[in-house]
Amino acid sequence: MRARRGGRELSTGLAGCGGRRVILVSMERDGDRPGTGKPAHRSREARPADSAGSSDGRWSAGPGQDREPGADGPGAGDPGGQGRHGGWADLTEFLELLARDAPADAYERPVLRARAAGQDAERAAALERAKLLALRVRAELEGRRRREAELSALFETAHDLAGLRDLDVVLQAIVQRARSLLGTDVAYLTLNDPERGDTYMRVTEGSVAARFQQLRLGMGEGLGGLVAQTARPYVTEDYFDDPRFQHTRTIDTGVADEGLIAILGVPLKLGTQVIGVLFAADRRARVFEREQIALLGSFAALAAAAIDTAHLLSETTQALGGLERANEIIRDRSSVIERASEVHDRLTELVLHGGGVHDVAAAVAEVLDGTVEFTEVSAAPAGALTASAQDGHAVRHGSDWTAAVAAGGELFGALVLRGRPRLDPVDQRTLERAAMVTSLLLLARRSASDAEQRVRGELLDDLLDARDRDPRLLRERAARLGADPDAAHVVLAARLGGEHADAEAEDDARRRLWSAASHLAATRHGLASARDGGTVLLLPLAAPATAAELAGRVARRLGTAVHEAVTVGASGPVAGLAAGTDAVAAAYEESRRCLDALRLLGRAGQGAAAEDFGFLGLLLADRRDTAGFVHRSIGAVVDYDRRRGTDLVRTLDAYFACGMSPARTKDELHVHVNTVAQRLERVGRLLGADWQSPARALEIQLALRLHRLSPALGDA
Repeated sequence: MRARRGGRELSTGLAGCGGRRVILVSMERDGDRPGTGKPAHRSREARPADSAGSSDGRWSAGPGQDREPGADGPGAGDPGGQGRHGGWADLTEFLELLARDAPADAYERPVLRARAAGQDAERAAALERAKLLALRVRAELEGRRRREAELSALFETAHDLAGLRDLDVVLQAIVQRARSLLGTDVAYLTLNDPERGDTYMRVTEGSVAARFQQLRLGMGEGLGGLVAQTARPYVTEDYFDDPRFQHTRTIDTGVADEGLIAILGVPLKLGTQVIGVLFAADRRARVFEREQIALLGSFAALAAAAIDTAHLLSETTQALGGLERANEIIRDRSSVIERASEVHDRLTELVLHGGGVHDVAAAVAEVLDGTVEFTEVSAAPAGALTASAQDGHAVRHGSDWTAAVAAGGELFGALVLRGRPRLDPVDQRTLERAAMVTSLLLLARRSASDAEQRVRGELLDDLLDARDRDPRLLRERAARLGADPDAAHVVLAARLGGEHADAEAEDDARRRLWSAASHLAATRHGLASARDGGTVLLLPLAAPATAAELAGRVARRLGTAVHEAVTVGASGPVAGLAAGTDAVAAAYEESRRCLDALRLLGRAGQGAAAEDFGFLGLLLADRRDTAGFVHRSIGAVVDYDRRRGTDLVRTLDAYFACGMSPARTKDELHVHVNTVAQRLERVGRLLGADWQSPARALEIQLALRLHRLSPALGDA
């Protein structure tokens, strides 16, 4: 530090000596400065005086140095006569003020004391210059401390950014530090919304107004909207009195609620793109310095980097999540492929080794960990079977799954998985594939059995037409086909009952009927053949079933297989097929007459035998089975009379002969009318409640007449 005294300039400074602070002083006369041509007299080296030289700690010139006259006396070099208790003390006081970081107004005190003590103008001017230098040093120190704090805050923010985990936390830290370093009442940050074309409040610090915290600014509106639009910083000492900004009611109301006056806003930029604005604001008028604007800009750059990093992390996380999901899908698909390959290999092995439908069901049951069985069409759930056949997928029915086994529009049955109410797509596809393999097996077997069916058809044709064939050869052929020619058989004539759009559709329906009839005959050890626009079957009849019951079952089975009504007429039982070939042809004619009767009576889609038509059956049947008719009509009454010795048959005969009048009947029988009523009541219990209906009454009267005309039949 320099000061002028008595034509000399004093230079002061600090130096260390033995761990102590010392003051270095050099004095120059005006004429001793460089360029004057006069030697300069200054102390070349300053050191503490030894004990012999000076005991008060003052400084003295070293050996060989020039010394000012009177320098060892009191007040040497001190025109004011103050010594170290005068001017030097005042200069030292400025250093002490700097050392203890005193406020700026404290630096006026040495100057004021010197003036109060009446010091000369030169000394006062020197003190004034020393004060200004000290204040400049103080300002420099304060600036350095402030810059150190700013750099520290920026470093901490950058550190937080480097360890970014939560974007909101980092942005909150940025606005907190910006508010603290700039010393403002409020700091806040807005982000641009590209979809809505405005900028919205994201983070606030020091805000107290809810409306302000939810504020949205259109591009170009208010100070923030202008910053977001122009990508330039803007500052105002008094927002409401500043005409540069587009004031809107919404923005002004929010700012007024918060009580803000002075506002500084800087853009958040990623390259040339503005993504938001960082603000610092006060509730009083204030001038923001250039350094403060630059500092807030630095924080804005960090905030933009934080947002960009967060977006990159988010995209990376999403990408990693997508990769993880892709890996899971790949693993699942690999597992699916392995399981599908395993099922395919097992099913292929079964087919190659001649496995059947039930073998396929057992293999699939093992894979699916459930119970799988093949069911006929009639045993499968109708709704689920139809739905599965239509869309080709397995359908859930209660706790079971049903997969239709079908091919070429023909329904063979279904694979039913039980015990697995929940089925994933892979297992569902496995069940569907097993159903497909089952249908292929059935088709392959059908193709292989077509030749056998043709052979069966040829045998039936020979039984119907070639009456001169050798019975021994017919028996051998029947045995090879699994038919028993000595068992009782029924000949059934089947015909489609629906109308068809054209001849092609009718031919296709007839082929399906023949196929279904052939399959039925093969499974029942019978024979089938296409004949007379329909199909004829020869099926064994197992007791206690009747021909009429067999006809009804066959009609239902064939109708389900071809998906339309099939009418079936049946003959009576025929025995000894190979020995009496004429019997088969006669039975076929009887079945055709029953078939025609069903169609004439409007009973299409049903099955019946001659016995189902009452007395008409006598006309339809090839052999007049009068005994059977009598037995079916009044056999119960005849048997009752035989066991009990009653006279119910004669009572019935008299009852009908007297016009179904109980009064005339009692005269005919010479009994009381109550006796007639009791006998008729007994007849009703034996024959059924409808025995007096016109149709039943006609059959009963015919049976009574046949019984009366043929005692032998009655005994039978």
